[in-house]
Amino acid sequence: MNKKQLQSEQTKRRVADAARALFVNKGYKATSIEDISEATGSSKGNIYYHFKSKEGLFLYLLDEWEQEWEVKWQENVSHYKTVTDKLYGFAKHLVLDDLNHPLSKAAGEFFNHDEKPGDVEERIIEMVQGHLKFNQDLIQQGVDNGEFKAENIECLAIILESLVIGLSHMSRQLKLQNAIQLYQQAIKIYLYGIANPPH
Repeated sequence: MNKKQLQSEQTKRRVADAARALFVNKGYKATSIEDISEATGSSKGNIYYHFKSKEGLFLYLLDEWEQEWEVKWQENVSHYKTVTDKLYGFAKHLVLDDLNHPLSKAAGEFFNHDEKPGDVEERIIEMVQGHLKFNQDLIQQGVDNGEFKAENIECLAIILESLVIGLSHMSRQLKLQNAIQLYQQAIKIYLYGIANPPH
């Protein structure tokens, strides 16, 4: 990496760090490119050069969050003996990481914000596809080792993702321990249902 590339990467990092702090403190909607420009001393043109848009900048931060999440998950996944254990661990990991993450509130605003450029929508679709692939792989492991029935894995992955998204919205005001219990109960119902077996 030459000097110019290094300076460019340092500027990008400085902008990303400043924007992250603003999104955490002010929220997604209330933070403007002008705010980020003022906080970093970078021109709006320079910010757009690195990130194209405010949405693109926030997606960059979400990508970093996802990478951090994956690293933490990989550090813990070997502690689970079965895929059922992994699902309960996954639920707990989601609560501890997502509900406590500084960008959680801003992310909620971002995803509920109506207007998004086409390239941002495409990136969001890619992120969702990545989540579904993670879910499918996890469920497939359970099928392969005989823990789960060989149902429609794509459908089960979508249901799991929908469950997680719904839980994240419904548990924002809960205390941490209550949120963990809610997620664990949701996984139990996902795995075993609520109906009594027919007589």
